[in-house]
Amino acid sequence: MMPATMQTIFLVGPTGVGKTAVAPELAERLGAEFVSSDSMQVYRGMDIGTAKPTPAERARVPHHLVDICDVGDVFDAKRFVDLATAAIAGIHARGRTALVVGGTGMYVRALRQGLFEGPARDTKLRARWEAMSAAELFAELQCVDPATAGRIDAKNPRRLVRALEVFHATGKPIVELQKQCCETPAQHPAVALNRSRAELVARIERRIDEQMAVGWLDEVRRLALAGTALQATGYKELAAHLRGELALPAAVELIKVRTRQLAKRQITWFRREPELSWLVLKPNETPTMTAARIEQLLPGGDAAR
Repeated sequence: MMPATMQTIFLVGPTGVGKTAVAPELAERLGAEFVSSDSMQVYRGMDIGTAKPTPAERARVPHHLVDICDVGDVFDAKRFVDLATAAIAGIHARGRTALVVGGTGMYVRALRQGLFEGPARDTKLRARWEAMSAAELFAELQCVDPATAGRIDAKNPRRLVRALEVFHATGKPIVELQKQCCETPAQHPAVALNRSRAELVARIERRIDEQMAVGWLDEVRRLALAGTALQATGYKELAAHLRGELALPAAVELIKVRTRQLAKRQITWFRREPELSWLVLKPNETPTMTAARIEQLLPGGDAAR
C-alpha cells in the first residue's frame, strides 16, 4: 500500500493501450477512486465508442466525471479542472487516493500544471472561423502563428479556433502564453502506459471491430450528436455513414485510421509532459501484473527504494 501522503496519481497513455483494464486493479491496491480525464466519457449515451467503464466496473471502484452532461453541452478544460479539483478534494476528505485516468492530454496537463484561460471569446471572429474547414483554419494559423501551428492538432477545429482567437487578442502564440502560465512543476506521480506500435495498432483495430459488433452504429443512430461530441473520433464517421455520405466498411476503415493517428498524437503529447514514468507493456501481460509494476514505480514502491 502506498503512503497515506500519496493521495493523487495519474495513469495516462494512448487510446487502446489498456488503461481501463489496469485501473481497477491498481485502484484496489491503492484504496483509490477514479477521476476520469477522458473528454468524451463525460457525455451520457456515448458508451460503446468511448470504451466507457461498464456498470460492473463502476460498481467495483467509484468513478467521477463519467456521464455528467448531455451530448449538446459544452465541456472544456476549464470545466474539467473545476469538477476534477472538487472530486479530488472529496476523495481526499474520505481518506482515499485519487487515481486520475485517461488519455486527454490537455486535461491532464491542466490538472497537473495549471490552466491557461486566456482572453474572452470574440463572437464576431468566431462566427467567421467556425464557418471554415479545419484545413482553412490551419492554413490561417500557419500564416499568423507558425509556432503554434507546428504543435497543434491540425484536424481539431475547436483548438484551431481558440489558437487564432488568442493570437488575435494578444499578439502572442498560445503555446508561449501557456508555457508562461503553466510552469508549476508537477506535484503528483504520473505513469504513462505504452506498447509496441504493432501491438497497439492490433489492439485498436480489434477493439473497433468489437465495438461495431456490440452495437456502436445503433448507439450513434440513437444520439443527436452536437457540439464537441460531434467531433469525437468514430462518432463523426458513423454519423456520416448514417447520412449516406460513407459506406459502412469505408467508415469503419476511416475510424481505424483516425484512431491510430489519435494514439500517435497522444503518445507525442505525453512524451512532452514533465516527470512521467513510462511503462511499456508486454504482449501477454495481465492487468494484475501491470498494476503491480505500476505500484513499484510509485514513491515507496520497490523500484523507488
